[in-house]
Amino acid sequence: MKKALQLLLLVAITMMLFGCQSTSDSSQVLRVGATPVPHVELLNQVKELLKAEGIDLEIVEFTDYVKPNLSLNDGEIDVNFFQHLPYLEDFNEERGLTLVSVAGIHVEPMGLYSEEITSFENLPDGAVISIPNDAVNGGRALLLLQSAGLITLDPEAGLEATENDIVENPKHVKIQAIEAAQLPRTLVDVDASVINGNYAIEAGFNPIEDALLLEDGNSPYVNILTTREDNANDPKVQALIKALQTKEIQSFIEETYAGAVVASFTK
Repeated sequence: MKKALQLLLLVAITMMLFGCQSTSDSSQVLRVGATPVPHVELLNQVKELLKAEGIDLEIVEFTDYVKPNLSLNDGEIDVNFFQHLPYLEDFNEERGLTLVSVAGIHVEPMGLYSEEITSFENLPDGAVISIPNDAVNGGRALLLLQSAGLITLDPEAGLEATENDIVENPKHVKIQAIEAAQLPRTLVDVDASVINGNYAIEAGFNPIEDALLLEDGNSPYVNILTTREDNANDPKVQALIKALQTKEIQSFIEETYAGAVVASFTK
């Protein structure tokens, strides 16, 4: 009986030790949700640097613009990296969330693409142009079309303009709203499409060479690291910010994307 009690005590102590070890290990894991290009690629560049600091960077890939914020809010991930601030603010308001931006990393210029047309001036009368169907990126796309004189928007519409805010349309273009990730796949069905930079790159486009129109460097749509309010000052989150905002990452962006992605920080 005494030996049995000693054995049970030994098992209990062993389980406690392993439990403590597991908790200690998990506390050094940083789970980051990101879309593939360029976000996952940038995160992969800092994995070893963070590992040297005792942080195991786990990357969770997403292919849409909704699940990363919901997963972050639910605590399934610690940080996400896929969106710009206007989108986050709109998402927070729509869903009643309080997610926060903790750092700006880069800009992915949005562009107008076509499989048949080689210049936006050659868009035919009545051309069908697809744009993202979320309010923020849809408005961003319409502002890009306005910058080229293809349409004119009501000046009071702001960043979240919709098709209903078009007040002048000399080429009678027809706007078709499609889920952002699907735009490259449905390009064959329209005359042209305004595509977010990450999805354009992922589809094999070189924005600098292939876009009929492209946002300039004054874009307010900087891609950000996002987390929960109570997690903003976590040392692991701060280490990730520091790792991404380095001269090495700036050089990687310049050499890899050749202007299709632009660092929003300078070192």
